[in-house]
Amino acid sequence: MKPKLVGRYIVTDPKICHGQPTFRGTRILVADVLEQVASGMAWESIVEEWRGGVSEDAIAEAVRLASETFRKHAHELAPLAEYDMTLRSTT
Repeated sequence: MKPKLVGRYIVTDPKICHGQPTFRGTRILVADVLEQVASGMAWESIVEEWRGGVSEDAIAEAVRLASETFRKHAHELAPLAEYDMTLRSTT
């Protein structure tokens, strides 16, 4: 499997971090940065924490791609939500 450019800043490469999405030219996992965003960390602070290895534009791309992916696959989560609601109503 060859490296694949997912966006301008995000790449998957089976030789880097077991093929998990990383920011181009780094070993910084996109998932780690998304967790920082989700926790409410300021984007400027994220850039500083990664010593400039991730730019605000790269963070924006990661958030946009995560949002698009969620929208594309949200219907797959609906049966899980219905199952969870069924369990809650019986307890």
